[in-house]
Amino acid sequence: MEKIWLKHYPAGVPSDIDLDEFASLRDILEQSCRRYAPLPAYSNMGHTLRFADLDALSRDFAAYLQNTLGLTKGARVAIMLPNLLQYPVTLFGVLRAGLTAVNVNPLYTPRELEHQLSDSGAEAIVILENFAHTLAAVRERLPALRHILVTRIGDLLPPLKGLLVNLVVKHVKKMVPAWYIPGTLDLRRALAAGRSLALREVPLGHDDIAFLQYTGGTTGVAKGAILTHGNIVANLQQASAWIKPYIGQTQEVVITALPLYHIFSLTANCLAFLKVGGHNVLITNPRDLPAFVKELSKVRFTAITGVNTLFNALLNTPGFDKLDFSSLKIALGGGMALQRAVAERWQAITGVPLVEAYGLTETSPAVCINPLDIKEFSGSIGLPVPATEISIRDEAGRELGINEVGELCVRGPQVMRGYWNRPEETAQVLSPDGWLRTGDMARIDERGYVYLVDRKKDLILVSGFNVYPNEVEAVAALHPGVLEVAAIGVPDEKSGEAVKLYVVRKDPALTAEALIEHCRRHLTGYKVPKYVEFRAELPKTNVGKILRRALREPS
Repeated sequence: MEKIWLKHYPAGVPSDIDLDEFASLRDILEQSCRRYAPLPAYSNMGHTLRFADLDALSRDFAAYLQNTLGLTKGARVAIMLPNLLQYPVTLFGVLRAGLTAVNVNPLYTPRELEHQLSDSGAEAIVILENFAHTLAAVRERLPALRHILVTRIGDLLPPLKGLLVNLVVKHVKKMVPAWYIPGTLDLRRALAAGRSLALREVPLGHDDIAFLQYTGGTTGVAKGAILTHGNIVANLQQASAWIKPYIGQTQEVVITALPLYHIFSLTANCLAFLKVGGHNVLITNPRDLPAFVKELSKVRFTAITGVNTLFNALLNTPGFDKLDFSSLKIALGGGMALQRAVAERWQAITGVPLVEAYGLTETSPAVCINPLDIKEFSGSIGLPVPATEISIRDEAGRELGINEVGELCVRGPQVMRGYWNRPEETAQVLSPDGWLRTGDMARIDERGYVYLVDRKKDLILVSGFNVYPNEVEAVAALHPGVLEVAAIGVPDEKSGEAVKLYVVRKDPALTAEALIEHCRRHLTGYKVPKYVEFRAELPKTNVGKILRRALREPS
């Protein structure tokens, strides 16, 4: 497709990027640490790490990983942390050591955690003590996992404050379930030990793997998208080119409430703002909305990212409308569709429009972004970012014309190499000439703006997180009272969508409450069904495949 969108790019945004400016993420990190050394880089719970602190601590951790643990180039290191100062320190240590980061959702159940660690072949993990009981439940079934580094919430806070926080978390709030794993290592001691060790600079280039970023698929089995240093460098170059005309001489301050293990927050916040010398304010528990708003009142923030449900929750929290938004320039939404009602109310209260963007784990993630100087919400996911091609195609792979609806396909330097150890699934979505089939139905208008129409897959989006029906169905089917089951997404005011089960009972006494509780024991919270409807039979094709589409249609 002709790049008609280039004619409508914001002033100052180039059509291409210089991919060769940086050989790896390590180059970007080290340049930022030198250039912005005295400036704040990451803040959390009232404590700040400057770029110089980040440089020193991540160097020490990298040296420890290389020397004490003996990890060699390409080894996978899992990081199972919420938004704490430990996250950027350990992440950048992993990358500087020439290793591959495997982001892990801290809320995973033992079953989910075992799959990801086993599939990735992770040799080490950094885990918050609050979630160590989950790992303890499957530790014996993970022979490749040789090193377990444990940290506590207050470990990178000043000593007295950190000690107090750790005592309160464990003994007052009872937030650390009992666990036992022999041979664990302490992250603070690892950092201290690394100070006296030399860091070897491992050769890194665009083809080396930076992340195995896990996502689901049509099968419902989580799989690792292989994101190389070149993929992430490309997306950071694309993102910084897009925002450069809108940032000034003063330091940008971004509110980081979405979890850093999620690809949106990882790239848009943790990495992109680091590249431009920005200051990330990490929110550990955004679900505590009063505390979140209180934190916002302490900071003159210039940017915030989030999903529709987060923006909606803030708008409905007392005190949010009284905050000072005079410094706010960028409010970026992604992960799930923005709702017009939320966007219009946000702009009315803050004076700043919500800018919608679109991306995928498989594209590192940015594909399209609206111009940051839009005047109001349009319903579009924006224009393709620099050095990105898009094509709208029909089932036969033929390219469609303006305003025709088809599958959105993407090609560019940010597109993943493929899925880890899954060549067949890679071939299903990635063509030999580099086109990624997104599974999303879309159209493009005469100016090059892209509009999502529907999802081709049966993907359910709960608060911006992917839920795959097959996984939920497989867990529900384990209940002895279930004969047949199908999962679909239904509209939900709070989360955008919620999971609904349609069930044919084997045991007539089975209740919705009992089935939901069963699922809760085996699935992360956002995957747990909210609704259950019992039926005498489920609609099927002539070969016996359950028709989820028929369940979604109005009866």
